[in-house]
Amino acid sequence: MQKEKDICKLCEKFKEIHTKDGLCNSCYKKVRWKRKMIKCKRCERVMTHHAKGFCPGCYNSIFHIDKVKLHNARRQHNIGQELYKKLVEKCIICDFDKIVEIHHIDHNHKNSLPENLVGLCPNCHKMIHHKKYQTEIFSQLKEKGFSVPQGYEMDGFFSIISQKSQS
Repeated sequence: MQKEKDICKLCEKFKEIHTKDGLCNSCYKKVRWKRKMIKCKRCERVMTHHAKGFCPGCYNSIFHIDKVKLHNARRQHNIGQELYKKLVEKCIICDFDKIVEIHHIDHNHKNSLPENLVGLCPNCHKMIHHKKYQTEIFSQLKEKGFSVPQGYEMDGFFSIISQKSQS
């Protein structure tokens, strides 16, 4: 059964008319159709129904988070899925495997060569960007066979601050 074509009363375009009141499908969804409101099973907010009883945000975070992470890694670091999965398997320093972030050893985010990328847990990642702990983390990376940069140089300002924090 083919639907009749006519001019939509709202957008005034020649389209298939899907309703008795003379609206095309697009205009009907915009004006007349009311989406079912539900209480999300996860966040308990009242929002429009998306799928499986979840709001759109919770649905994506439950069922598609791995795909989103892979897409972001490809977009931000220009690396493939296999390399990303290998890097975020566990922290190279402490073997923590719950949350692992990608770190560029030379701090150049445009240099996405595999030998420049390393997986670090949030704690080790924070430490590698902190002057006080950077040499410790760099020495551990050197022991594991990575070539690491010199690190922060001790300047007058930093040495004054570190002396105050030690006392």
